[in-house]
Amino acid sequence: MTITVCLLLTLLIFTTQNGVNSKHEQGGEFCDAKPQSLCQGDSDLKTSSTVTYSELKHLLAERKVRLFDVRNTDEFAEGRIPTAVNVPLGELGEAFGLTPDQFRARYGAPLPPADAADVVLYCQRGRRSAQALEIIRGLGYHRARHYAGGYSQWSQ
Repeated sequence: MTITVCLLLTLLIFTTQNGVNSKHEQGGEFCDAKPQSLCQGDSDLKTSSTVTYSELKHLLAERKVRLFDVRNTDEFAEGRIPTAVNVPLGELGEAFGLTPDQFRARYGAPLPPADAADVVLYCQRGRRSAQALEIIRGLGYHRARHYAGGYSQWSQ
């Protein structure tokens, strides 16, 4: 009985340490074992990668932001945050892969360098901008952030 319990505990510890963490590292559906963390790296998106309303307002006042609206063109036409450039989510991967000249011709703004720390994405309520953030981070824009409050918070 004691040997069986020891074997089961060993198996449980091994599975917990290796199985869950391996799945998490491979993009699986398990959460990291840390308390207060979220699956799939969402905790990173909710902290250092997120810009608050007051931060965005300050960045705009200081002209220290390259703001990209990832909503559809019709949403953008109905209202936007000042200085924003519209690059719809469906075009984002292709857009940030263009040459600087191609990007400027298509979107009327300069393509930010991949190491730019002033790139901020937003949408209506934060969901699409979080997706957009993952897309451009995959293209090397590791310092980009998103405004989770979105246009709905901004326009209140």
